[in-house]
Amino acid sequence: MAELPVILLPVGHDDDALDACLAALDAGTPSGTRIWLADDARIGPRGAEIVQRWLADTPLQADYTCRQRSIGEVAHLDDVLRACGDADVIVLAPDAIPAPGWANALAACFARDAAIATATPWCNAGESAAWPRIGEINPVPDDPSRLARACQALPPLYPELPAAIGHAVLLRGNARRKAGGLDASSYRSWYAALIDLSLRMAGLGWRNALCETAFVARGGEGGPADGDMDALGVRWPSWHSRLATFLMQDPLHATRVALQRGFDALEDAPAQQQLFHEETADDIRPPTPLSRPGEGGTIREADGGVRATGARQEAADDVRPPAPLSHPGEGGTSREADGGVRAAGARDTPTAPGSADNAFPADDTPPK
Repeated sequence: MAELPVILLPVGHDDDALDACLAALDAGTPSGTRIWLADDARIGPRGAEIVQRWLADTPLQADYTCRQRSIGEVAHLDDVLRACGDADVIVLAPDAIPAPGWANALAACFARDAAIATATPWCNAGESAAWPRIGEINPVPDDPSRLARACQALPPLYPELPAAIGHAVLLRGNARRKAGGLDASSYRSWYAALIDLSLRMAGLGWRNALCETAFVARGGEGGPADGDMDALGVRWPSWHSRLATFLMQDPLHATRVALQRGFDALEDAPAQQQLFHEETADDIRPPTPLSRPGEGGTIREADGGVRATGARQEAADDVRPPAPLSHPGEGGTSREADGGVRAAGARDTPTAPGSADNAFPADDTPPK
């Protein structure tokens, strides 16, 4: 039985969006699923309280880490992804609102096609994966359960996208490692760094696919930082025209119409509760517990090196295996020396799930 991937949520500064995201995760994700809230020193006092309260009550297997100093969006994400080793990881936008069954559908996508390196679900503000209208920022759906049922009814064809999109993406760990990870030296935004990573993985023979059986909403569309689009144009001269052609020709129009028709047909249908608890064709189940210190193996350092488990840690931004989560009784917030605030119990370093989880063999390569 396959395990659900680790969910990585980079914590943002929008407290209301964070609260809505965490509530949607609890409502639409199987109990026991591993989730890592990774804070690049961006959280405020109210956000810290939201996180602490959620950690005490969530049915998910959650962990939270907070840096003492921000290192930038792309460098932060590259660091925590490297800490996950070859594990498959779902990276979720801080303002994302996942619909029920979303994680199971993404996991099933990878299980059905080993050539897929990135799986991106539908989104109301998902650019090439936007629904109901491509390339537009559509309103957040007001009936996510009904939309989730309509998505699940679509045939899982997993058509090609120009690149993965940042509202939510499942990354195949082995493909990401072979492509070299995120390029934090060339890009400042996750939006641009993800496009670059997608194109590098495609150049190695992997696929960037739409997971049409899943939906993740968000309040707005992601975008590049200053200079990012110029950098993309230099490295990938045909990227802008390729994306424009995709948006104008809309090869997913028929699939988008089918989803709309399925959604409309469910208007009077009874709600299907706890969609994600139903067994899928791929028999997806929640994961086993995270590995703990002392269980052997190696720790991947922030600089890419490794050291033996149990070795003493000195640097504030090194990567280490997870320690037990803080207990509900340890609530409250702590104030940093530089004036920042973070949830009580947060560690200064990224926490790495077991690198063997959801990983393909080292010699795994995409089909020729």
